Amino acid sequence: MVDNFIVGVDLDGVCADYVTGFRRCVAKELSIDPLSLPPITQWGYDQWGLSFDDYKELHRKAVQEYHLFRDLPLLENCEKVLWRLSDAGIWIRLITHRLYTNWTHQVAAKDTVDWLDKNNIPYRDICFMGAKSEVQADLYIEDAPHNVDALREAGNQVIVFDQPYNQDLSGLRAKNWLEAEEIILAKAAEHNPVQTKLPGLDVASTRLQ
Repeated sequence: MVDNFIVGVDLDGVCADYVTGFRRCVAKELSIDPLSLPPITQWGYDQWGLSFDDYKELHRKAVQEYHLFRDLPLLENCEKVLWRLSDAGIWIRLITHRLYTNWTHQVAAKDTVDWLDKNNIPYRDICFMGAKSEVQADLYIEDAPHNVDALREAGNQVIVFDQPYNQDLSGLRAKNWLEAEEIILAKAAEHNPVQTKLPGLDVASTRLQ
């Protein structure tokens, strides 16, 4: 049993810029200018003229053929804040629904771990699950409206990571990772005195590049 304060951290839209990465893949696949695809301000990809089936097929190709999860941009300050939180004794539990499309699981899992290593992201465990409310955490940080609603309906505390498509959600909100850090530390302090670091994590200066 983990005694530390556990934060359940989503990847896409919270740590990784999925929309930018997916835009590149869609533009390549459709042979169009990436700039012709407008910003996503609503959940889903109707604004790009994609049906749900279109999206699933393009997502599959993006993962399988273009290695989407290996090359996504990292959101600003993500790794620095996660290291500071980890040093403060907070247990980082990554929770992601990346095993979404059949026949891409091996590539998705490998590319996810490679991306985490490449970007020096600290974590104690990782859960590939769609039903995020079934994964234990004291606090979650999430961008997808349906996941936020499901987590809250199950009685969990959730920080909404600010994105254009989740502006209708109320409650705790972080516009960036620096704001998320303040909220997480405050919640952790309410839960338990924060320790200096988790055992087993190197604090060498070389861990961040």
